[in-house]
Amino acid sequence: MTTTTASTLPTHDLFTPEMMVNPMPTLHRIRAENPLIWSPQLNAYVLTRYADILAALKDRRLASSNMANWMELLTPEQQRELLPVRQSIQLWMGHTNEQDHLRFQLLLKRYFTPGTVDALRPRVRQLTEELLDAVEPRGGMDVVEELAYPLPANVIAEMLGMPTRDREKLQAWSRDITALFGRSDIHQLRRSQRSVLEMQDYLRPLLEERRREPREDLISVLLAASKEGTLSEEEIVSNCVLLLFAGHETTANLIANGLVLLFEHPDQFEALKARPELMATTVEEMMRCDGPASIISRVSTEPVEVCGRTFPAGQTFYLALGAGNRDPEVFPEPDRFDITRKPNRHLGFGMGSFYCLGAALARMEADECFRILLRRFPNVRPAYEKPDWQPVAPLSHNLKTLQVKF
Repeated sequence: MTTTTASTLPTHDLFTPEMMVNPMPTLHRIRAENPLIWSPQLNAYVLTRYADILAALKDRRLASSNMANWMELLTPEQQRELLPVRQSIQLWMGHTNEQDHLRFQLLLKRYFTPGTVDALRPRVRQLTEELLDAVEPRGGMDVVEELAYPLPANVIAEMLGMPTRDREKLQAWSRDITALFGRSDIHQLRRSQRSVLEMQDYLRPLLEERRREPREDLISVLLAASKEGTLSEEEIVSNCVLLLFAGHETTANLIANGLVLLFEHPDQFEALKARPELMATTVEEMMRCDGPASIISRVSTEPVEVCGRTFPAGQTFYLALGAGNRDPEVFPEPDRFDITRKPNRHLGFGMGSFYCLGAALARMEADECFRILLRRFPNVRPAYEKPDWQPVAPLSHNLKTLQVKF
């Protein structure tokens, strides 16, 4: 079979103003015409069809690719300057080879059990109530700043044993780190690198404390593994940065984006208020329609067939999960937000050996947060004219603010 090259495929500019604001109409057209395209800006192939994305997620010849690999397009001098953060990210679970990824995942599965997640429910409820207590007298809030971020940030910080007084630092660092996964300018990348290194410096004394006095937290679990020779200290430090960042950044976006979906579909919002038992399927539909992970990358470790074409080793592929989650071949009326949708086999948490380890935790946090928010403030409504979307290239966005009143 002939090996595919970039020149044999259609190209698309994924960074036009239209794509940055609302990529879905173009992605629908791309999927219908040519579900596999070449992106010169990403120096990668892009998949948009559900079946192809699912096959790629399950194919062991397609390894997890560092989402910051696009930094190879920077100048040699800029790449040298950003080498410390690149070296740290290369140790992150999901950015290593499959063997190292599975080794780390097996360790964390000892902690992220269904029982552990369920045991956190009362604490998640308590934190949500406290956050809403603080804003109730004002009759409104910025959901991003005062609920969506601090709730999962406090949960993951407590799981890692991070002192309460330092939680605000975590939010600031995490905001900076987000820039690593989109096409950012050198100034943003320098800020990201500084935050990653600051987080690592912050974590090292915490590790020393847990060595002396182990507790029932995640850092103690990881340190116990390091005594067995399973993990190095650098791996622990780097992956604690990942857990602190990913453990709340994605859930924060799920909560904020999900509330906008409810505002934009008042019939579904009223149905949910009338039937709170639909919360679980609502969260799944939020993940499908506007989940926090809209695109991920893979790299071929050996010759592989993708979308019926053969590619050599060393090729980068971007899997447009957001496009796959709106594929009409799988989801009837794919652009309709339907909180009763079943089945809902969305790809928002990935698939296969790289399925999101924190999926159950994210689902539980969103479920409890929305239940309590709607019970306490059933008349919550937008206090903005248009959502304050901030584009995150490629093919993603998040909310800078989300002002509501109740």
